[in-house]
Amino acid sequence: MKIVLVASEVVPFAKTGGLADVAGALPKALAKKGVSVSVIMPYYSSISAKQFKIKPTKTKVRVKILDQEVEGKIYKTTTEDNINVYFIEQPKYFDRKELYQTKEGDFKDNAERFSFFSKAAIETILALKLKCDVIHCNDWQTSLIPVYLKTTYSNNKQLKGVKTLLTIHNLGYQGVFWHMDMPFLGLDWSLFTFDKLEFYGKINFLKGGIVFADAISTVSKKYAQEILSPEYGCGLENALKQRAHDIYGILNGIDYTDWDPKTDKFIPKKFTLSNLSGKESCKSELQKRFKLPLKKNVPVIGIVSRLAAQKGFDLLENAIPTIMEKDVQVVVLGTGETRYHELFEIFSKKYPTKMGVALTFNNAIAHLIEAGSDMFLMPSRYEPCGLNQMISMKYGTTPIVRATGGLDDSVIPFNFKTLKGNGFKFNNYDSNDMILSINQAIIGFHNKKIWKTLVKNDMNEDFSWDRSAKEYIALYKKLSVS
Repeated sequence: MKIVLVASEVVPFAKTGGLADVAGALPKALAKKGVSVSVIMPYYSSISAKQFKIKPTKTKVRVKILDQEVEGKIYKTTTEDNINVYFIEQPKYFDRKELYQTKEGDFKDNAERFSFFSKAAIETILALKLKCDVIHCNDWQTSLIPVYLKTTYSNNKQLKGVKTLLTIHNLGYQGVFWHMDMPFLGLDWSLFTFDKLEFYGKINFLKGGIVFADAISTVSKKYAQEILSPEYGCGLENALKQRAHDIYGILNGIDYTDWDPKTDKFIPKKFTLSNLSGKESCKSELQKRFKLPLKKNVPVIGIVSRLAAQKGFDLLENAIPTIMEKDVQVVVLGTGETRYHELFEIFSKKYPTKMGVALTFNNAIAHLIEAGSDMFLMPSRYEPCGLNQMISMKYGTTPIVRATGGLDDSVIPFNFKTLKGNGFKFNNYDSNDMILSINQAIIGFHNKKIWKTLVKNDMNEDFSWDRSAKEYIALYKKLSVS
């Protein structure tokens, strides 16, 4: 089985979100199972050639953009896991500090940039004679690859029989551009129709991928169902319904080499299920870091998130005064929308002994929150997969989540009678329902026997990429024989 994974960001080379984590971790897990995997991504100027031992190849590719041929130079590194990663260099498109946008908004030439990247990725496969059964595309930035394979490259003998899988990491990001960008794509205007790339008078890259890919996957089973509805479909529910039989949900995994309290280099004291004393030390350090009273018997609720409405912070805005009436502490780490920055600054000043806030992103603090908190709150409006709820469990930190997407797939409500389950969740997008779940968690926390069992249940869960890789391999095989 030979796979070429194409993504616009890949850990550890470039990252803005969860897509990069998946594109970095999945190839490693596949390789461990004997799958031949190559990765193709843009060569952004922020990527250090020295740090990652990236070397130029003698290969160049040329892509026609309007009436010009734009050249891309191919660079390569081989990871510690023996995975070849190919970088496409084109300074005009990728010599920028940011990947997709600045504070002023998206780059105006994103349609041109990523249509070039999609074609250049195909040309790289051809030029390097990379054998592949499946090209695994990710999100809108690579969604034109399935389109090109079934149009521009439909008669290419080298690509005959190659299948495409498109993974949707977040349907909210679709790559929508005005119709006059169509010539940059090098596609015939006959594809600009409601059943192909046209979307309310504009071009929609992701829609193109949905229509033309051989199969579609999402990053959780629940999200695969949700996106067929108007509530979660983001305007593409009808296109997705047409492909309903070709949509698969595969829950993302966790890279336990980065997230494991037994080996975590970012926490003050490591710990295991058999010896949780280190977790108590992490809790004390967390309280010190956020200048909260050192109270062992007061539950700490952790939040590490992008501060956006999607993540449920409007629910939290309404609920904080009620939550602060309880004997509880809350720590928040994240950046995002200005309104939530201002909101948490107000709350941290109003409740200095109960709420600690860091309006930044700091990986070491994120690890400390996962390790030192007793509970982890994720009240998302929608969540394609979510990673923090799974990370939290590894650290014996009980998740409190809304039942949506991957949160619903991974969190099993704790039953106080049977002592089964790994967290607490609420169904309705409602602040009162969220408060009820938090109350349940607090009740559990103050019963040492129950809480010990819950922590054990959490830490015994397996959300490794090994499990996810098996499902991807089964899907690749299904595609390659179809």
